[in-house]
Amino acid sequence: MHNLIFDSHSHYDDDAFDSDRETFLPHLLNTVKAVLHASVDTKSMDFGIENSERFRNFYTSVGFHPEAMDRLPENPCQYLEDVICQKKGKIVAVGEIGLDYHYEGYDRDAQIKLFDEQLELAKKYDLPVIVHLRDATEDGLSLIRKHRPRGVMHCFSGSAETAKEVVSLGMYVSFTGVLTFKNSKKAKKACAEVPVDRLLLETDCPYMAPEPFRGRRCDSTMILQTAESMAQIKGISTEEMLNIASKNTCDLFGISI
Repeated sequence: MHNLIFDSHSHYDDDAFDSDRETFLPHLLNTVKAVLHASVDTKSMDFGIENSERFRNFYTSVGFHPEAMDRLPENPCQYLEDVICQKKGKIVAVGEIGLDYHYEGYDRDAQIKLFDEQLELAKKYDLPVIVHLRDATEDGLSLIRKHRPRGVMHCFSGSAETAKEVVSLGMYVSFTGVLTFKNSKKAKKACAEVPVDRLLLETDCPYMAPEPFRGRRCDSTMILQTAESMAQIKGISTEEMLNIASKNTCDLFGISI
């Protein structure tokens, strides 16, 4: 069933793939249906665009992650706008953007300003967004209520109530291998609240490997385990879940496969 997998969020530019990327990535892309690269800074944007031009089933976003605040270009949104205009057609989303208050020393106001501006830019170019929120749910939802973007809340870790609000605001919700963990009751409850036509599957690789691979380097083939857990929650087959999630991903990002 690997050929049914559309991984809606990956990071194959991560150091974890440095040792074998040049052989691993072509092999992977001959195995799965498609992969979407989530950019976090200028370097990862270059990686995403380069590989979207190299592989027919590799797609990319452009955006600045809240943890990239220390390595932003002088005018980040102008930089993004220039890239979007130059590479139109290769870029399917603005992301990974959002708020992250997890580590000490973060600049809340600067993060909110950058997220707000990137949401505005996505609207200007009619692109969906890939949203990252960690320990910042209320501030994040406030901006999503303001802009009402098309997009996905990636690596969802919130409550069932938050999941319902995200869906009511018109967004999709994506789950990682966390859904397979024995102690993932909160994620399972949230997933149960999301209509099947609003669910995406992702790895966030090389992170979040599902059981029984937990602790290992994650890759897109491991979505099978997450799809199996999601299918059980929804009372459908794993194959049906993979097909639905792939269709949802294509619908959201305007992709034809």
